[in-house]
Amino acid sequence: MASWPVYIVSDNPDTLTFTVVVDDVATVTARRGEEPTQAVPDDESLFARRVYVTRLMRQRLHQQAFRVRVLAAYREQCACCKLRHEQLLDAAHIIPDSEPEGEPVVSNGIALCKLHHAAFDGFFIGITPDHLIRVRRDILDESDGPMLLHGLQGLDGKKIVLPRAEKLRPNRDYLEKRYELFRKVI
Repeated sequence: MASWPVYIVSDNPDTLTFTVVVDDVATVTARRGEEPTQAVPDDESLFARRVYVTRLMRQRLHQQAFRVRVLAAYREQCACCKLRHEQLLDAAHIIPDSEPEGEPVVSNGIALCKLHHAAFDGFFIGITPDHLIRVRRDILDESDGPMLLHGLQGLDGKKIVLPRAEKLRPNRDYLEKRYELFRKVI
């Protein structure tokens, strides 16, 4: 039976041999000379070592094309703060991809920087159907450093940057549905 991934964990140049292991918990513990166990070891050195596992994941094949179209519509800038570094920009879904209405179309997307995408997904900020940014009351009342002040609190009541083409602008019904969820949090 084929197994993967495998790793070469030792070699012996004198005998021209090497040891190959399959990536699993038993192998990791065996490499340390321990019995395989599911218990958390007391040995702090284990936590200082780099240990990797292989995961299976679902990948949204349409996500890259969605990102390209949304960022192009917003002229490669965050709709909230106008940041233009593409590596720091995401295409955020208004209606999540996991829901039936969460189609990967530009009118269901907003170009947001990593901070504002996380804030939008976490309901720290909401966007009204009239394209105004609203910040949760507890966040507005919080006192912290300049990132909170300028990165979130300062956005309250400001309008997002919109695509020039009307058909590419956020769907008002989607914004309304999403904003209602935001209102339930505040």
